[in-house]
Amino acid sequence: MDLADEIGHAVRIALEEDIGPGDVTSSSIISPSEHLTGEFLVKDSGIIAGLDVMGEVFAQVDENIVYTSLMEEGSAVSPGDVVAHVEGDGPGITIAERTALNFLQRMSGIATATRRYVDAVAGTGTRILDTRKTAPGLRALDKLAVRLGGGTNHRHGLYDMVLIKDNHILAAGSITEAVERVREDVDGDLLIEVEVESLEQLQEALALKVDRVMLDNMDTEKMHEAVEVATGDVELEASGGITLENVAQVAATGVDYISVGALTHSVEALDISLDITLVR
Repeated sequence: MDLADEIGHAVRIALEEDIGPGDVTSSSIISPSEHLTGEFLVKDSGIIAGLDVMGEVFAQVDENIVYTSLMEEGSAVSPGDVVAHVEGDGPGITIAERTALNFLQRMSGIATATRRYVDAVAGTGTRILDTRKTAPGLRALDKLAVRLGGGTNHRHGLYDMVLIKDNHILAAGSITEAVERVREDVDGDLLIEVEVESLEQLQEALALKVDRVMLDNMDTEKMHEAVEVATGDVELEASGGITLENVAQVAATGVDYISVGALTHSVEALDISLDITLVR
């Protein structure tokens, strides 16, 4: 599926989950002839993401609802900013409200966290990566939010890049054997990345001329050594134990990438509300 299809699919599942056979509250209270307008109001500073997804929510609930985004995706926002406007007849707006906000708040939270990490390493040339630690069923949206926050996507799933980790190495017996098995079996156009825990393993991976090496849970001193050993012959990715407090120090070692699972697995939603006005 392309991104538009994935968004539509995610929205359909979310609406089915929330609405089921119908919103028994809104449909009982709000008549089809009543006209509602609403503004999406930001209550915290951050990066807005998910405005297009929110528009899809309203379109699927009621195609007659008029939804207008007032900002560009990935824009910085502050308390008091209105990021979108919606209006329509009947209960559609209140039926869609929670699902729309769930997407907008989560995606904006991811984009905001990503921007903080990206800003922390600004000027170093190091790029911030996400991981597969996403909400089940929402990977495309989580990774879209990372991009809108200025980050870079790692592989989308198990199918679009080879990543040989410790358990794979254990199963194969060595890094060399694992890489050889992959090269015999996998499309040669796929990038191959190998996770290493020591400089000795790094040397083994370098000899195999893989595309990228993940430095797993190394301290910054060991990362400096790894950068010197690699001499630019392979891309290096730092992973494990990365926080906002230490990410700049990690970037200063000279690694090409830093992957941060917390961007998507520990999301703090951005505070946004929908203020509705009834026009009789």
